[in-house]
Parts: sequence; C-alpha cells; structure tokens
Amino acid sequence: MNYSLNFHFLLNYRAVLWEGLLNTVQLSLAIMVSGFLLGTLLALQRLSPRPAVRAVGQIYVNLLRNLPALIVLFWFFYALPLYTGMQVSRFLTAWLAFSLYTAAYFCEILRGSLQKLPAGQWEAASMLGFSRRRAFAVLMLPQALRHSLPALVNEVIEIVKISAVAATIAFPELLSQARMISDSEYRPVETYTAVAGIIMVFILLLSALAWLIEARYAPAKSRSL
Repeated sequence: MNYSLNFHFLLNYRAVLWEGLLNTVQLSLAIMVSGFLLGTLLALQRLSPRPAVRAVGQIYVNLLRNLPALIVLFWFFYALPLYTGMQVSRFLTAWLAFSLYTAAYFCEILRGSLQKLPAGQWEAASMLGFSRRRAFAVLMLPQALRHSLPALVNEVIEIVKISAVAATIAFPELLSQARMISDSEYRPVETYTAVAGIIMVFILLLSALAWLIEARYAPAKSRSL
C-alpha cells in the first residue's frame, strides 16, 4: 500500500486544535489546583491523632486509588444528573471526577513527605505557641513540598495525560478534537501524530518549569542536610 504522510491539511484545523489545547490546559490546571488542595486536607486527615478520622481518610484513598480514572469519570457523568436533577456541563463533570481522583495521589505524596520530617518540629512549634494547623501551614507544608517535588511533578504530568480521558464524554479537549479531525479527513496517523507532538511539548515545558523550581530550592535543601 502506497501511503504518503501529509500534514498540510492540519493548517486548516489550527483553530480547532488551539481550542482543544486551551481546553486541555484549562482542565488540567483546574484539576491540579483542586486536587492538590483536597489532597493536602486528606494528608492532614491521614495524620490525625484520632483513629476514626484516619480511618475515613484511608478508606477514601484506598477506594479512589484502586479505581480506574475512566470508571470514576463515567460514574459522575451518569450519576450527577440523576442525583442533582440537572445536566452538569462536561467540564464540570471531568473537573470534579478527576479532582477527587487525583486528590488521593496528592494525599499519599504529601503524607509520605510529612512523615519523614522530624517529629520534634511539631513539639517545637507547639512550645512556640503555634496551633497544629498554623504549624502545618507555615513550617511543615513548605518542607514537605520541597522534599516531594519530583513526585508532585510526576503527578502533574499524569494529570495532563488523564485529562485526555475526558474525550470519552465528548469534552472538546485536544484528543477529542483530534478524533473529530481524523473522522473528517480520514488521516488518523497525521492527526494523532501532531496531537502527540503538541502534548509532548506541553509536558516538556512543565518538566522544564519544575526543573527550574527544583534547582531554585536545591541549595536550601543541601544546606539542611
């Protein structure tokens, strides 16, 4: 079969691809922020001195981490209209489902870093008059973020990849737009190759930004060792 690659037709769809990229970035950023905030609260819950509080956090984390992201997305896509009585937007559905999903992973990353901090720091903060909540926000969390930065970067990259799953509910992110172009032009190889390149560039930019942040904090980390 004589087949020659031709990417020129994609120029006619640059607005469509741009819209898909913006939707991907918007959804990914929204998931990152809300997933991280919820994951931080879950990490505090998992480290609570109260066994019942810890147990609830553990059940949540174990449940979400053992479910495929696609199942979580489909459950919210079909369940929200049933329980709310209204049709929820596809963006809101994907944002809510993936925020709850990724929060479980952010929780375990932060919990592991917090547990590595010397226990004496909590006692010192208490002697200085810090409440447990203030000590966590001012003293513990910044240290945990610095130590867990590589794992957090990996999770951020995973969120960009997971956002592509939103194409299954027809949210117009990059992969969904690529499928539409492929179905119209019957050139899936060129279309998905181009989209893979766009996503790769986006992830490389995120990785470069993370490397700069990590390099910025490396001297401080070295002095603390």
